[in-house]
Amino acid sequence: SGFSSVGHMDTMLRGRHHIGHYKEGEEFIQNIFHVLLPLFTGKEKSNLSICWLQYEISKVVQCLQAKNKKKLKAQGRKSKKLAKNFLKALDNRNDLCLWKLYAYLEWLLGNIDDARKVFDTALCTAESGRGLKSPQLCSLGLLYAQLEVELLESIEGAVTSRAVHILTKLAECEPYVPYNGQVLSVNVLKARKTYEHALQDYLSKTAVSDQDQVSDANHLVSLVGCYSLFQYLTIGIDAAVLICVQTAEKLEAPVPQKRENTGENFGIKNFPTALEAVTLLHTNLLKFHMNISVYPLKPLREALMEALKRYPGSQALWRSYIHIQRKSHNASKARRFFDGVTRSTNSLEPWLFAIQAEQMRKKLTEKVQRADVGEIHSTIPETGLTNRIIALFEHAVQSENGAHCPLLWRMYLNFLV
Repeated sequence: SGFSSVGHMDTMLRGRHHIGHYKEGEEFIQNIFHVLLPLFTGKEKSNLSICWLQYEISKVVQCLQAKNKKKLKAQGRKSKKLAKNFLKALDNRNDLCLWKLYAYLEWLLGNIDDARKVFDTALCTAESGRGLKSPQLCSLGLLYAQLEVELLESIEGAVTSRAVHILTKLAECEPYVPYNGQVLSVNVLKARKTYEHALQDYLSKTAVSDQDQVSDANHLVSLVGCYSLFQYLTIGIDAAVLICVQTAEKLEAPVPQKRENTGENFGIKNFPTALEAVTLLHTNLLKFHMNISVYPLKPLREALMEALKRYPGSQALWRSYIHIQRKSHNASKARRFFDGVTRSTNSLEPWLFAIQAEQMRKKLTEKVQRADVGEIHSTIPETGLTNRIIALFEHAVQSENGAHCPLLWRMYLNFLV
């Protein structure tokens, strides 16, 4: 009895209500963590602790999605106990990644005030004077600000919000001071200049060795996230989008020649993971803005289509794309787009999401046809959608990757049943 619900038949039928983790499998994973943790020291031990805590958070998210309050309470207690034990260890007291995950866990459990205290404590105890130069501090500040922004009902008056305070303090190379209800305009202006210079310096950096590129890419993404969010809250959506677009253009620039004598690369140009993450920041910001204010759909749709042509394997981008297409009554545009992407890539994601989009459409049609309001003359014949989905499955399993994908075959069998 395996321990993962991925690819399990029931998860397809129940939609939102996924099966929980199996008891035996759960014990197996816990035992592995318990056995492995004492064998490591230093950075490796810290990384393993982070993995364990991320795994615990994933279970909390699963309880939230299933809306199981009783299970959420029990899981929350276990996860918090583990996080506190990690932070009690001497090696981990200054580990901002663990502090960040603990604060995020409190936030997910609905303990907003407790989460704020944890975030504030982590920012106060962090090495002062580093500010935007510290990748971990940047990442922590970004998550804190993003969570605060999600609580805003509109962008009006956001200049004096807690999120702006966090992002402003991050740009000042001084010890962090918790939010007291106001943000000075002069601090906002100074912070904007600091962000601008920090991003310019970063994009014009030279001689970065290959092993430093991964941490550099993550740092750049956090920096762009902080700057764009800061612009969004203090100026508006267009200023924020401009930061993401300009950074993406810089990252897309061709790779400069390696220096002959040292063999080092210049800068972080054309670094794909950073480019994809910046694109995701861009689309998520547009999506959020559309939820809290009136804004056209076109910029988001175009940004997603451009990004998906470049990253056909990005599940987060596809999820956003089919989410916005659900609101559209014109299915032909989306179908043409899916068709174009599947022809130009070997990735399986476009096929899987094309099938999911059609299945959602079929579900919606059936819901309308079966509505208990007497006789309904359906305008969309249901059989057309069934045949279209079967044709998509047939094409997908004929591709090289599709033929060897158990999930795709299971979905096909499930649909035929």
